[in-house]
Amino acid sequence: MDVMADGVWPTMVTPFKESGAIDYSGLERLIAWYLDQGVDGLFAVCQSSEMFFLSLEERVELARFVKESVHGRIPVIASGHISDRLDDQIEEIESIAQAGIDAFVMVTNRLAAADESETVWVRHAETLLQKLPGIRFGLYECPYPYKRLLSPELLKWCASTGRFYFLKDTSCSLSDIGAKMKAVKGSSLKIFNANSATLLESLKMGVSGFSGVMSNFHPDLYVWLAKNWKQEPQKAEAVQAFLSTAALIGSQPYPVNAKYYLQKEGVPIGLNSRSLDSQTLTDVHKLEVDYLNSLSRKFRESSIFNVLYV
Repeated sequence: MDVMADGVWPTMVTPFKESGAIDYSGLERLIAWYLDQGVDGLFAVCQSSEMFFLSLEERVELARFVKESVHGRIPVIASGHISDRLDDQIEEIESIAQAGIDAFVMVTNRLAAADESETVWVRHAETLLQKLPGIRFGLYECPYPYKRLLSPELLKWCASTGRFYFLKDTSCSLSDIGAKMKAVKGSSLKIFNANSATLLESLKMGVSGFSGVMSNFHPDLYVWLAKNWKQEPQKAEAVQAFLSTAALIGSQPYPVNAKYYLQKEGVPIGLNSRSLDSQTLTDVHKLEVDYLNSLSRKFRESSIFNVLYV
């Protein structure tokens, strides 16, 4: 795979058993659901996957299981370097990359502290690239434990190395995205927007697709938008309006609410979580998710969206 596939890359959630162990049976069914929705790739071992609450052994096995379960139908990328020390991160990256994933996604806040400069960031990135030859990389502006957005200048440096192929942008800013698009022009580094509200406008600017939490709710609608916005501009505006409004559900306890939505889709997983008490999803929250699930189904069947998925 010379470049990353355009389109929709869900940030995968991790099903857990009541015992707290990863539910691999549920995960297998979840992967099948993502595939049925027509997604273009999977982003495993990310914050949605609760990676900060997984052991290294679990992160490695999670990445391996997802990669093996797709049977080559779509690419799989993964993150999972959660340590503070660079030497520990090198061990984590090497171990997870050996699971056979298509690229390892660096978390941007792991390479420098919040009060450290981009010069420090570059120095640490150079160390990783030198010590981990042959590994393809992506970048993820993860908001935890702090959000480190990449400047266009820093992103241009990343692109110039020829080692980076994917950016999950979490700026929620069209001006920032535009500057980043100019910075990576002509390179193999593609930008994927994590923000639903700005998605359509960012697609018009040239971003390669969507990689956000809402792809755990109705990814097929994001797939349609990414593939059809040029040919069906009026319907694309309607889809964008729906997706932007639906994304307000993200203010609920996540990823527990996504797991509840997936239950409504027939995916046999529990609400168990390591990052949140599942009881934080109240009956009112569940009712709101019920309505969103029903509304998503009705929207697909409406005259506004009376098209075939391609």
